[in-house]
Amino acid sequence: MIKSELVQRIAERNTHLYQRDIENIVGSILDEIVKALARGDRVELRGFGAFSTKQREARVGRNPRTGDSVEVDEKLVPVFKTGKELRLRLNGKA
Repeated sequence: MIKSELVQRIAERNTHLYQRDIENIVGSILDEIVKALARGDRVELRGFGAFSTKQREARVGRNPRTGDSVEVDEKLVPVFKTGKELRLRLNGKA
């Protein structure tokens, strides 16, 4: 599912809301999650899961096309861990 499909499904269930308002709400939620992760915060949505960041150290990588060594800088990568309720619903137990 992509963002526009999510907006469309929410609009179908909430006919009293304008689609542009739903797009703004979904965009705002995603922007706030990104901002919180950029600050180093953890974002937890109870029953759904938790977003956090993990530090990847600098390393020497390889260019797959040429085989040359390439320096890869250290960076933060996003991590998502599912919540218990989501896992149960996916496995048909809730």
